[in-house]
Amino acid sequence: MPCSCAESFDPLDPNGNITIKWDVMSWSADGYVALVTMYNYQQYRHIETPGWTLGWTWAKKEVIWGMQGAQATMQGDCSKFKGNIPHCCKRDPTVVDLLPGVPYSMQVANCCRGGVLGSLAQDPTMSVASFQVIVGQAGTSNTTVQLPKNFTIRTPGPGYTCGPAKKVKASLFPSADGRRHTQALMTWNVTCSYSQYLAQRAPTCCVSFSSFYNEKIVPCQNCACNCKPNVTQSAQPRVPMCFDPDDSYLPPVVSTGIGATSSSSITKNQPLHPQLFCSSDMCPIKIHWHVKINYKDYWRAKVTITNRHVKNYTQWNLVVQHPNFNNLTEAFSFTYRPLQAYGSINDTAMFWGIKFYNDMLMQAGEMGNVQSEVLLQKGDAFTFSKGWAFPHRVLFNGDECVLPDPDLYPWLPSASSQLRSGLVLITTLLAFSTAKILALF
Repeated sequence: MPCSCAESFDPLDPNGNITIKWDVMSWSADGYVALVTMYNYQQYRHIETPGWTLGWTWAKKEVIWGMQGAQATMQGDCSKFKGNIPHCCKRDPTVVDLLPGVPYSMQVANCCRGGVLGSLAQDPTMSVASFQVIVGQAGTSNTTVQLPKNFTIRTPGPGYTCGPAKKVKASLFPSADGRRHTQALMTWNVTCSYSQYLAQRAPTCCVSFSSFYNEKIVPCQNCACNCKPNVTQSAQPRVPMCFDPDDSYLPPVVSTGIGATSSSSITKNQPLHPQLFCSSDMCPIKIHWHVKINYKDYWRAKVTITNRHVKNYTQWNLVVQHPNFNNLTEAFSFTYRPLQAYGSINDTAMFWGIKFYNDMLMQAGEMGNVQSEVLLQKGDAFTFSKGWAFPHRVLFNGDECVLPDPDLYPWLPSASSQLRSGLVLITTLLAFSTAKILALF
């Protein structure tokens, strides 16, 4: 399916995509050996466990004789072959990464992470995945090889659309000492872009607000991610079941992300465990932004990410858009990086955990939160009025979070209410002073 830029364009990461590079490294008797590499050029969107799934359709009657670093999920019908049986005979193979710990003879560089693919800004060393494929019944020259088509990436659900394969300049591969380069015999690229709309899933996070200058706490919107199920709805698979935070029962942990393992396996034949705490918004992730302190030249906000889900989030990240981030002085307890997609405009920041400290967001419960404070210098546009101190956009792990209704933001007390409060205070002080004077006589 061709990529629709209108549907997949991300204004916070306009150049973000996953590029698949297919390098033909050598010819064989009936085809070729290729190195397939996936590059995640997205700044903050990564692929978590259970990992990526790559698919395509062969142009002719190609088969896969063998693979290293990945495997086809289905062999297909290979009954016409005698002797050596291909690894996969399907016209539309589906390929997955191998799990960590497989024998070295089955590995290639940048493989075998269970399909987990890091984001470019957060972990560039983990943003590349590769595998080798031996293709048979294909062309054996640059003029006879036909490019596969209908590429798909699932993670594991939909959301990515891939354009057609395009021949590009052959890739170069440097030697270990960098003094010699070898060249691929043929190279083509496929570009895939993500759209949360095309993923056709409900939001996964919401945002709440509070401030030191207003007692009002603005909660997440009701039904921001889904609506709390009642007794009759709980049996419907599309409505997420939930459990009360006060219950002693806690479902098994499910981990996601780089290096994650799962201690619970949910299949279609097994009953589903309740997956998150019950709440009015039914969001697995809640982000709270609190305007904390006002200094003469600076102001401070506190950010808390709360996990209401039974799974751990490893390599989590948070993207926040705020007009004062061009004067962000320090982020405490989080790693911080500005995202400047449009030159000098610096209003978007990416945050993630510090390795071995808070880079894992633990499952719902007492330890299921991470928090930090950000210190910002006041600029010419600074004001606490009309909700200016609250972010314009918030994303968790690349998905847009639901913000409260702007009409409900904590605003500064009005001048009239401040005047009334001042008059009450003066009256009280005068009454107290008069009482003390009269007590002397």
